[in-house]
Amino acid sequence: MRQKKQNKIFRILVIVVLLFLIILARAYENQLFNDPLLEFFKKDFSSLSLPDVSNYTYFTVLFFRYAINTVLSLGIIYFVFNEIELVKLSLVLYLLFFAVLIIGFFTVANISYENQKWHLFYIRRFIIQPIFLLLFVAGFYYQKRR
Repeated sequence: MRQKKQNKIFRILVIVVLLFLIILARAYENQLFNDPLLEFFKKDFSSLSLPDVSNYTYFTVLFFRYAINTVLSLGIIYFVFNEIELVKLSLVLYLLFFAVLIIGFFTVANISYENQKWHLFYIRRFIIQPIFLLLFVAGFYYQKRR
């Protein structure tokens, strides 16, 4: 009984540390990631033109940020549910979603149309924020309860 309680406390502490690391990545995003669109999207960007961005360099920035969020999120999913199968499924979904989002992002970025900036804003948000973590934890929890 005591071992089970210690294991639960350990899992909770690890989850808190991983969440704290996600928060730190967000808090220090200006220092960690050379993202020219960070400041652009903080302004009234609808009237501004997109800054010049090297596709290769920006892909690297987005990939690095997505990878950090993915690794931390997979750790959280593992310690919340304690099932490696859910981590494997999540990893496949993370990779699939990254491919779809990154293709969508650079397609939208290289085509000029009226709502281009808003579409970039939302696609980029899915890439740089741990939104999938919230969706996966809620979905897996719901599935487990059924």
